[in-house]
Amino acid sequence: MALSSLSPSPLPTHVATQYSTKLYLSHSTSFSFPAIQNPHHITSTHNKKWRTNVSFFPAFFNKTKDATPIKQELLEAIAPLDRGADATSQDQQIIDQIARKLDGCNPTKEPLKSSLLNGKWELIYTTSKSILQIQRPKILRSRVNYQAVNVDTLRAQNMEGWPFFNQVTADLTPLNANKVAVKFDYFKIAGLIPIKAPGRARGELEITYLDEELRVSRGDLGNLFILKMVDPSYKVPT
Repeated sequence: MALSSLSPSPLPTHVATQYSTKLYLSHSTSFSFPAIQNPHHITSTHNKKWRTNVSFFPAFFNKTKDATPIKQELLEAIAPLDRGADATSQDQQIIDQIARKLDGCNPTKEPLKSSLLNGKWELIYTTSKSILQIQRPKILRSRVNYQAVNVDTLRAQNMEGWPFFNQVTADLTPLNANKVAVKFDYFKIAGLIPIKAPGRARGELEITYLDEELRVSRGDLGNLFILKMVDPSYKVPT
């Protein structure tokens, strides 16, 4: 799932085979004297440099914070990567760079105070190997992962889809306007069998971009999570 990857104390053997706990952290300078140039060439070169500098300033002052083209670039980059399972190291670097560009356009400066965070989100990309379950055959990997958050109750819930339908709920404690501490409380195996989470099942999550349809988060283990909104009315069980 997707707040941050954790490794809590082992669950019973028959459970551990199906479920792992996650809540989606030398230079040198040389000098040389220029060759003597004819005056015409020097003037021409100077004019070109002057024109370059002049054309730079309008672009600088007209710089916008429009996130739309960056979001589109990000979605196109992750589309063929099976939520990150097929991403190479180079793919991960490219996506991280695009995500950081998007962070710079974040319209929600205090996401933990925003109602935009509320609801059910679908994980569409992550670098977390444990969430992607890449050590398993594809047929035994979760087909879809969701994360729900309610800022009014400071509760979160992660849900796996077919074939196991595991869930975990957690309490959130704000550390600042963008970051929360996460403390898991209960797992539900196959969405039915409750198991109390071990005390060390904890993590942190920072929200670096949030709007009404897309969220970018980073966990305390350094993993990147990108999610899209699917149900803003969903409520996390208390």
